[in-house]
Amino acid sequence: QVELVESGGGSVQAGGSLRLSCVASGRIGSNYPMGWVRQAPGGEREGVAAIGSDGSIAYAEPVKGRFTISKDNGKNTLYLKMSDLKPEDSATYYCGAHNGRLKGAYYVASANFHYWGQGTRVTVSS
Repeated sequence: QVELVESGGGSVQAGGSLRLSCVASGRIGSNYPMGWVRQAPGGEREGVAAIGSDGSIAYAEPVKGRFTISKDNGKNTLYLKMSDLKPEDSATYYCGAHNGRLKGAYYVASANFHYWGQGTRVTVSS
């Protein structure tokens, strides 16, 4: 069993920054692929960023240059640093983990993981 708990969401003005955190617990390996997926109300699920089992990192095109994904293996915590936030970034952000061995690009493209957190809400106003 794997549990993921996100935090760090909130409301910010356009151009602001937030850092999301995801603490993982349970039977999860340090090399498990992990990433972030977001979904706006009524919108589609969208892969945002991911780290593959080989350490490969991938980002969705809309967030490249603005978001940075990282992981602290010692703390079993995944982060998403978001800068220059835009209203279109508003969504619930979910942390995901997988027990496969695929590259980060796969998870950004598929927006699919085995395990999910409950999500943390990000609202960006103009």
